[in-house]
Amino acid sequence: MARTIGRLSSLAVGRLKNPGLYPDGGGLYLQLSALGGKSWVFRYKINGRTREMGLGPAHTVTLTDARQKAAECRRMRVDRIDPIEARRSEEAKSRLEAASAISFHDCASAYIEAHRAGWKNAKHAAQWTATLNTYAEPIIGNLPIAAVNTAMMRRILDPIWTVKPETAGRVRGRLERIIDWATVQGYRNGENPARWKGHLDILLPKGGKVRQVRHHAAMPYSEVAAFMVALREQDGVAVDALQFTILTAARTGEVIGAIWDEINFDNALWIVPASRMKGRRVHRVPLSVPALNILKRRKALSVTEFIFPGAKRKRPLSNMAMAKVLDRLGYCDATVHGFRSSFRDWTSERTSYRWEVAEAALGHAIGNKVEAAYRRGDLLEKRRPMMNDWAAWCGSPTKAEGKVVQLNRAGDAIGA
Repeated sequence: MARTIGRLSSLAVGRLKNPGLYPDGGGLYLQLSALGGKSWVFRYKINGRTREMGLGPAHTVTLTDARQKAAECRRMRVDRIDPIEARRSEEAKSRLEAASAISFHDCASAYIEAHRAGWKNAKHAAQWTATLNTYAEPIIGNLPIAAVNTAMMRRILDPIWTVKPETAGRVRGRLERIIDWATVQGYRNGENPARWKGHLDILLPKGGKVRQVRHHAAMPYSEVAAFMVALREQDGVAVDALQFTILTAARTGEVIGAIWDEINFDNALWIVPASRMKGRRVHRVPLSVPALNILKRRKALSVTEFIFPGAKRKRPLSNMAMAKVLDRLGYCDATVHGFRSSFRDWTSERTSYRWEVAEAALGHAIGNKVEAAYRRGDLLEKRRPMMNDWAAWCGSPTKAEGKVVQLNRAGDAIGA
């Protein structure tokens, strides 16, 4: 009687040359391809449809191994289990277990890299890395992201929640985003242990109770002109940059990153591209005569594309250089960014310029989305006289000694 199982021999397997399927019995076949490759397959039927399941190449899986695999498949069929679906399920489980083993450090690095292009500059990515390395990595850096829990969040946040509330808030927010990213990627399941609302807000004191908003220290606008006198007695790139920053009410990053291609001398205009603006909108800055004079002086000395170059070749001025000028002159309580507040206070208290004109000068969005849809301009021509008046104020220390200067609707001093 012909054998129904175990028809092949190891010798026969080695000698077969012609392409085709050679049955060993019980659903096990040796498959020879047209290119001479040999592999094992298990054939079976489900609902009248034939399915084939590969069991591996013959040069790796021996005849004995292939028969054992086929026997396991037949046992599954007795239990009405589809061997192919069972294997897929096992592979998915293995992938999930491997994915679950990915560390917090790897997830954090992947998240930062994925979002780097969407951040305005490299400094933002560096800040993420620095805060995570300082506060999160020592506690959860090497742990699987799937194992990160609320207790670990408390270990990270408790020591800094009341001592460094602003930093703690940033750390928590960054942890929440990374863990959300890991969940979407399939690296973990369940609630986000860094979530604030309905979770950590029950365990930690509310932010308003432990943190006071610290605005950038601003020099009173009445003292700005006297400060400018002292500033003009100094020399250097940082000194010129600080004067230009004050006269334009610009942000530090906008000034130190400025290049000559952004300056239109004919129209007395500085056009800051959207890529360098906090609000991601092009910002046109009308330039007063003192501001233009600073640029002309820098242009005569220019050797790079940056208007205010740093010590290193082809690099802009350091973002701390202007702050050091303040310290050197003894104004340790003031900040560079605070001069924007000085300008804004001056427009509110000493001029009649409308608030939206002053806000536009600061590069702020004006109104809600509906209003913005109808307000297409940037009030440039209304801002020109305001910036000229601000330059005049900064250049007139006698007006800044506490005397009230009456201004007309345009912001010009009456009787001056």
